[in-house]
Amino acid sequence: MEKLAIGLWGCFFGTVVVILAGAVLAYTRSLRRIAFNAALSALVSAFFVTAFLGVLPISDTATLARFLALVATLVSALLTYQLFALLGVIRSHEARQRTALALTSFGLVALLAGWRLQPLQFLAVSTGVACLLGLIALAAALRSAVRGYRLAWTAVGAICCMLVALGGLSWIALDRAGAPWLLHVVSAFAATLYSATLALMLWGRYSYLLELHKVMAHGPGYDPVTRMRSYVETDQMVSTVFKSFSDKPQALGIIVLTIANLYTLEQLYGLPAVNHALFVCAGRLRRTVPGNVQLGRLGNDCFVLVMPNCTRSFGLIRLALAVKARFKKPVALNTSHDVPRLETDKTIWVAQIGVGVLMVSDPEARSPDAIEICRRMSRTAMSYASRVAWFDRASGEMVELPDVRL
Repeated sequence: MEKLAIGLWGCFFGTVVVILAGAVLAYTRSLRRIAFNAALSALVSAFFVTAFLGVLPISDTATLARFLALVATLVSALLTYQLFALLGVIRSHEARQRTALALTSFGLVALLAGWRLQPLQFLAVSTGVACLLGLIALAAALRSAVRGYRLAWTAVGAICCMLVALGGLSWIALDRAGAPWLLHVVSAFAATLYSATLALMLWGRYSYLLELHKVMAHGPGYDPVTRMRSYVETDQMVSTVFKSFSDKPQALGIIVLTIANLYTLEQLYGLPAVNHALFVCAGRLRRTVPGNVQLGRLGNDCFVLVMPNCTRSFGLIRLALAVKARFKKPVALNTSHDVPRLETDKTIWVAQIGVGVLMVSDPEARSPDAIEICRRMSRTAMSYASRVAWFDRASGEMVELPDVRL
């Protein structure tokens, strides 16, 4: 059992080394903020574990307990702040300042309140404060996850592992002689999982910024901007779907989504901001659209969705409303070409959209005509309160689709 615990603690420190290597790589790619955050998180976690395992050369028990209490409070406050930043909870400079001031004040109050206690009591209070901050970070991660931020679910797992490791290490520090080896095994395993999930989160953020930097350097005709079909490929896709439709007549559903304020965005902040807006909007669209729906970019400000075998209008309308709801969420846009500033220069932007919805049941229908009709409907829909236009086959007219919950 001792060898297993030692091996697991070795895995933890090995994971820390891997994170540091990744931080060096990020630094060489000019992502200095990511590199700094990754290295700092790895180093303070490793120092926390080293201190609580009793490896530090402090022989006096009382002094060691007070030092560990100080470490627990400071490290937990720092890691909580970094998790908030990684989850996007604190975006603006003012929010970062307020959060840093609140965490610092909370930590100082906890230290001042516990300093008059006995050393082991002080340590117990400080670890309790650390667990409380961990629970606050867990609540923030769950809130972001429920709102659709995919990285937040990884953060939830990381924080749960961190809380288990923190509880085990606190027990070890408070009762070093009586702590069972099984406790070391559980704590080491949880700490290793925490480091691995933290590395996964940082890699997700790191790869996102690399891809974002790549697409912002190109024009809107470059496919990685939206990571979708190019204009030509979209035309080919629509033609292929309509040809199959004419051979086997089953109704097609077409949705065209037009973003109205891209030109204004370009005039205010330039082409990089437009590219970032398209990058984010296309990602949201891909996450909303089912696998059987064909998707492509249509012009500089439009997207087209084609649903084969659309036998019922209910599914098509529900998809249109889901797309509209997804695009109503604000986007924190980067407005700088400079890679180190990609995480700091942000402008909140909301897409102003119009959605055209059309069902095609005539086998003789031509794809360019159908797409053009739906595109005009999407532009007209911008004047509607619901922002969704629907072609009513009964009346043969375009009507506003009410904003209803399906």
